[in-house]
Amino acid sequence: VQLQASGGGLVQPGGSLRLSCAASGFTFSSYWMFWIRQTPGKGFEWVSGINTGGDTTVYADSVRGRFTISRDNAKNIVYLQMNSLEPEDTALYYCARADDFLDYWGQGTQVTVSS
Repeated sequence: VQLQASGGGLVQPGGSLRLSCAASGFTFSSYWMFWIRQTPGKGFEWVSGINTGGDTTVYADSVRGRFTISRDNAKNIVYLQMNSLEPEDTALYYCARADDFLDYWGQGTQVTVSS
C-alpha cells in the first residue's frame, strides 16, 4: 500500500490550494479515505473523509464550507480542495486509508498560510 500526497505549498490568507493523494497497492474504490492534519500546537486533527463511491463526505467544523473532498476511483486519487485558507490551516496534511481504523498514511504535504 502506498499513498503519495502532493500539492502543498505557501499561500496567502484567503487563497486556495488543491491537495492530491495518489493511491496504489490496494483496491482504492473499496475504502473510505481521509485527510488529517498535524500542527505542533494542536497535534493531529482529522479534516475530512469520503466514502467509497464519493457521494458521502464528512468535514471537521473548522473546515466545513471552505474545504471540499472528492475522489476519482478511475485514477485512484483523492483530492482536497481548500479555499478561503486561514493561517490556522497551516499544517502538515496527510491522506489515510480507513479500514476499521486509519491503517495506512501517506508521507504528508506541508501547507503554510501566511502573508
